[in-house]
Amino acid sequence: MPTIIGTDIHQAADFLRKNETVGIPTETVYGLAANALNEQAVAKIFEVKNRPFFDPLIVHIKDVSQIHLFAADIPKLALKLAENFWPGPLTLVLKKQNIVPDLVTSGGDTVALRMPNNEMTLELLKQLDFPLAAPSANPFTYVSPTSAVHVFDQLQGKIPYILDGGSCKVGIESTIVRVLENSLEILRPGGISEDALRSFLPDVQIFGINENISSPIAAPGQLEHHYSPFCKLYALEDHIKLDVQIDAVIYWSKKSEKLKDSGAQNFYFTENGEFSEGSKNLFALLRKLDKGNFKNVLFEWAPNENLGVAINDRLKRASAKRSSII
Repeated sequence: MPTIIGTDIHQAADFLRKNETVGIPTETVYGLAANALNEQAVAKIFEVKNRPFFDPLIVHIKDVSQIHLFAADIPKLALKLAENFWPGPLTLVLKKQNIVPDLVTSGGDTVALRMPNNEMTLELLKQLDFPLAAPSANPFTYVSPTSAVHVFDQLQGKIPYILDGGSCKVGIESTIVRVLENSLEILRPGGISEDALRSFLPDVQIFGINENISSPIAAPGQLEHHYSPFCKLYALEDHIKLDVQIDAVIYWSKKSEKLKDSGAQNFYFTENGEFSEGSKNLFALLRKLDKGNFKNVLFEWAPNENLGVAINDRLKRASAKRSSII
């Protein structure tokens, strides 16, 4: 099928009503959207992405009040988080209502909900009488897209329409938290830092990403190998042990260049070490390296604080050895 890039929200809505999949912009990354309440439409997401059915999807809603339509036994803490951080890059994992198909939740009894902070997609959701299931709009395990062109490059001919909302402002996926009565469990770090959560909820126990993961696939983005370019990524500190020719080095910032006269081409996640710039540039830079046919690339970790935790999570998974399911 031909794939159109455009800004017509009505046209995007028409395709979604016909149970087609559509590329949509969010503040985090571009999503591959379909009617979250229609199993036929949701199945197309898995088919287009070549995504395994054990990996659940995030359901995007248009308003905080819609939580009650798709989640049950909602803790007051979840509503407090939604009212403070939505629209925004925070996903809440809650007990699901029966209206949500098991295909969306990979058979689990919880659903991941979020309200995206993008005007075009919020307007799109307002035109629809159903929420949108929307993982990142790219082939499974590959680098997430942060522009409409990125989506087109990977999915042209597989989806009918890509709603072009420009470049994503955040550039990495949402933070996913499981919400309990008096505590939170971070299942995936992302666009809302753990520090921001702790500042907002000083009296609430928050389990960090490495402290208490109760289920390996309770939310998207938890596979060991994910977000990966075609080039091979190696941590900068491992360069002495490598027996391959290094084509490029990605430094955290221009202030942190360490390997002098390495013969490799140098790139930077950020000019001055700003986390927001680093997160926005992360996936676009990995795609740039693939387009440049780089084979072996060293990278420097971000400072492991603030959004750097989420950036390092993506780099760790992007550089992990490919598993047998890929």
